[in-house]
Amino acid sequence: MSLTVLITAALLGQSAFSLAAEPPGTAKAPDVAYEELAAGRSDAALRKLEASGAAQSNDPAALINLGAAYAAAGKTDKAIAAYRAAISSRDRYDLQLANGTWMDSRLAARTALKSLLAANAQASR
Repeated sequence: MSLTVLITAALLGQSAFSLAAEPPGTAKAPDVAYEELAAGRSDAALRKLEASGAAQSNDPAALINLGAAYAAAGKTDKAIAAYRAAISSRDRYDLQLANGTWMDSRLAARTALKSLLAANAQASR
């Protein structure tokens, strides 16, 4: 299954990914708080994602955005848990990155997690 999703943060050197789900052929895409994250309103994104039950979902886009919102809010442990949930989700699809390339959702989550861990390691030095 292929799902178009945009990542607003660049792959390298960023600790957060922001995804906007736009499944082809569906009437309405799930709201994964893309607008809020793209605008830098991580608190609003967290409220929306938590209210929608993103943490309990199997939707990699919602879980990655939840991780991005937690990371932006400084809640590193929760961000790590969300990224790991996206990695282990039974659902898996291709994501279109902001630069137009495609990436598997598990690889996108792994990349976000790796970036977050690297940023935290550097910040603790």
